[in-house]
Amino acid sequence: MSRRSLLRGAGGVGAAALLAGCGVPPAYVDEGERAGRDLSARDRTVDFANWPLYIDTDDDDTSTRPTLNAFRERTGISVRYTEEINDNDEFFGKIGPSLMNGQVTGRDLIVVSDWMAARFVRLGWVQEMDRAAQPNVARHLGPQLRSPAFDPGRLHSVPWQSGITGIAYNRRKLGRELRSTKDLWVDDLRGKVTLLSGLDESFALLMMGNGVDVTRWTADDFHALCEQVEGLVRARHIRRFTGNDYIKDLSTGDVLACQAYSGDVIQLQADNPDIEFVVPEEGAELWAESLLIPNLAQHKGNAEKLVDYYYEPEVAAELAAWVNYVCPVPAAQAVLADSGDEELVALAEDPLIFPDSAMRGRLAIARDIGADERQDFAKRWNAIVGL
Repeated sequence: MSRRSLLRGAGGVGAAALLAGCGVPPAYVDEGERAGRDLSARDRTVDFANWPLYIDTDDDDTSTRPTLNAFRERTGISVRYTEEINDNDEFFGKIGPSLMNGQVTGRDLIVVSDWMAARFVRLGWVQEMDRAAQPNVARHLGPQLRSPAFDPGRLHSVPWQSGITGIAYNRRKLGRELRSTKDLWVDDLRGKVTLLSGLDESFALLMMGNGVDVTRWTADDFHALCEQVEGLVRARHIRRFTGNDYIKDLSTGDVLACQAYSGDVIQLQADNPDIEFVVPEEGAELWAESLLIPNLAQHKGNAEKLVDYYYEPEVAAELAAWVNYVCPVPAAQAVLADSGDEELVALAEDPLIFPDSAMRGRLAIARDIGADERQDFAKRWNAIVGL
């Protein structure tokens, strides 16, 4: 099971919306109050919180993480690595009280989905990184990920991994190709289609199928989509809404087509070559999960070094070969291609890890849901999917 498949968002109502609904608005932190005393020079450690199954491990000892060990040997900086992030909203609620109250979180580096990273940036809860100390990030970060709407210029965030939300289907059992999101709604797929339950995970691909420019979608676009999905639910065309369990449904043939994440499908294809992943003709969503340095982090300098280390093409290639998501470092492709290892060369040629120019032309990063929209939009979406 991949890391991304663990994500089971509840539509993103989250701690921030709940606090606002109780009349307690989350506290914005001014720029001048975000930095803490940096102990990096004398305390050669960094506390790194990540999701499960989202870093390379040794084949014989899963508690050993080769890239982190190599970082320690090179720099003398030890990494306290914890797999404590299982849900964006849950983690927001876990460290939010400290950030609201100007307290140390105990973490120097965290990874959250970009829609949640947008919330952290808006609230002023993360620090700007020193790009002068990160030459690899400046040089190697892929152009398509350099300036998301929520963080222009990527001043506060750096992608850890990226991915595509598209369509997966069983080519042999369906008996034909799927090329468009609209192909999901043909009559012979009635009751054999699933969609993702999380609002932030699902809406962009579906809007693109309706011809919407998701970099500037509107409330009208959202409500039109909801009406469409409500109709498909009433007609029992959509079998159900899922989290990670779409993987099992697709593998068993209970579902013939579904919304899916690119990294999951790479792993499914290893066991079932009949499973296909398609970036629809109308386009698909490119997303990222990003590294952030929380306010008052006590080892900011060490954290910045660790981030930059993972943007060395050789290190990025090692990580990409293990996690199988879209690599945010295009230069890592040549490292794998020149490795002389048959499996690594195949990964270098996989467009779901290194999308070619034609595929990238059909990918878009959706604008995030604004704080003023989220509660109403989540309420409507959750009513449709039964959350």
